[in-house]
Amino acid sequence: MFGIVRPCRHGMCSGLFKEWMAHLCGLCLALRDEHGHASRLVTNYDGLLVSVLTEAQTVASSPQRRAGMCALRGFKGADVVEAEGVRLAASVSLILAAGKIKDHVADGDGVYARKPVAAAAERVAARWSVAGLRTAAALGFAPDPLTRAVEDQTRLENTPGLSLLELTAPTEAAVAAAFGHTALLAGKPHNREPLEEAGRYFGRLAHLLDAVEDLARDRAAGSYNPLIASGTDLETARRHCEDALLGLELTVAELDLERRRLVRALLVKEVGHSVTRAFGEAATAAGSEKKNPQAPPDDPRLKPDPGGLLSLMCVTMACCTCGLYRPPWDEDRYKSCGERCDPGGCDACGSCCEGCSGCCSCCEGCSCCDC
Repeated sequence: MFGIVRPCRHGMCSGLFKEWMAHLCGLCLALRDEHGHASRLVTNYDGLLVSVLTEAQTVASSPQRRAGMCALRGFKGADVVEAEGVRLAASVSLILAAGKIKDHVADGDGVYARKPVAAAAERVAARWSVAGLRTAAALGFAPDPLTRAVEDQTRLENTPGLSLLELTAPTEAAVAAAFGHTALLAGKPHNREPLEEAGRYFGRLAHLLDAVEDLARDRAAGSYNPLIASGTDLETARRHCEDALLGLELTVAELDLERRRLVRALLVKEVGHSVTRAFGEAATAAGSEKKNPQAPPDDPRLKPDPGGLLSLMCVTMACCTCGLYRPPWDEDRYKSCGERCDPGGCDACGSCCEGCSGCCSCCEGCSCCDC
């Protein structure tokens, strides 16, 4: 599970965290039920926003079903979302994951340079692509911006002299299309334009923050990074992120939503935390490089490089056990199930709202979630 939106139970009111978990588990189970167990590997935090936005625009809450025990919930059952928004999130996740795998295979990145791994990955990508496109068609979603995103990104990365925002354009277009379609699913077509605008801002942030988080590692390995390619320093990148964050907040405020709290908590508060976290870690990494330029701590060459077949087997094992099994090199191996669901924990997120008891159930104007 990955993404720039990483809420935890310590930084979000309990009611909202439960809602978010219902969407997360709903996406995971929708992928399993419609596309097979292995497709759960594409479950990601940011994809959930599509499901959250769809529900937030509808008068009635999304239908839910009772799910069985899961290792990531401490072997407890839960009520999970079962609606068109979850299916759209599954479709988007599958299509983008398939495109990304194809791109890795074409570039021969890491373990994908090995023919057995590349062949297996191509088969998985083809299966996910077909599954995602089939679900998109059933939902009336035209996935062209998503399928073009990876191709356009590859082309732009091979074109010198482009600006940073030119490099983020395909990601912006893909997210805009996904966000915009939630308005049609929810029966509020007038929301489509502002949602597409919100999608462009979020796509820009996702692309930039990913580049910032990978900057030290990409520089050490000599890999492509949009910040390096465009000659953008961290200060300028931070300014672009702050501008996009402000635009996202203003656009969210314009939306016609039936339930606004979870959308605001994720797209405003948690994305803001992501910006702070990414640039804080980047500054720390930059300081470490200056102190020890010969062996930066994030240098991937200093980390274990398990074989391709071993990696594939471990990923499959982790998927089949819902994340209970983690390989020896996984940083979450010795964490509890709760800690794996709460990236960073209390120290990383801070408290929900100081001095507020019964948040979201009785208090008005709570600053942590706009309730």
